[in-house]
Amino acid sequence: MASFVLKVLNVRLLIRRGTCLHRPSTETLFGVCRSPYSTDGDGRVPKIYTKTGDKGFSSTFTGERRPKEDQVFEALGTTDELSSALGLAREFCLDRGHSFTPQLDKIQCVLQDLGSNVATPVSSARESHRKKTTFSPEPIAELETWIDEFTEELPPLTNFILPSGGKSSAALHVARTICRRAERRVSPIVRAGEVDPNVAKYLNRLSDYLFTVARYAAMKEGSQETVYQRAT
Repeated sequence: MASFVLKVLNVRLLIRRGTCLHRPSTETLFGVCRSPYSTDGDGRVPKIYTKTGDKGFSSTFTGERRPKEDQVFEALGTTDELSSALGLAREFCLDRGHSFTPQLDKIQCVLQDLGSNVATPVSSARESHRKKTTFSPEPIAELETWIDEFTEELPPLTNFILPSGGKSSAALHVARTICRRAERRVSPIVRAGEVDPNVAKYLNRLSDYLFTVARYAAMKEGSQETVYQRAT
């Protein structure tokens, strides 16, 4: 997990250099985050293993050592799982030529920012740490705009639907459920004042986005969503 925290922060720094910004542009809509293993410096590639977590402890960005089952690392791990699920859903969406796929790229970049904030507990953070890992509320508003745009095109929801509607839609629903779990993992440390409240707000809004875009994918593919029927 310590290596995961470092990867999050490496990507965060790349984002700050302009490779994946939070404002709409050609670069962000059609580009992707650069790898944390980028070798555009001296050409050396860092090792994937650090051995620092072999005894069941990992480090936060502030240098604090905590057990791997700590709430901070539970939240980080679930956020990483969410990004992985989004990556899989993105591949299905690319195969079907969905126009919203660049939004998924951008969301994965935002999740790296989110992870940076989670990895920097306020109780052990210096001002220099906090400046590097602030989490902006702007991505929340962006999600809301996307949700509203998709909702305008969707038929009214009159029944409970089950995760279905084709591979793209179903994969987005899987990501949605992981997002809900990430929100549950983050909530306790937000209430404790260790993490920016915007982190929990973003995850809450992201699950709404994923539900909406899953329905949109099914509609665009002409796939039938399965309607809940009470078992008899």
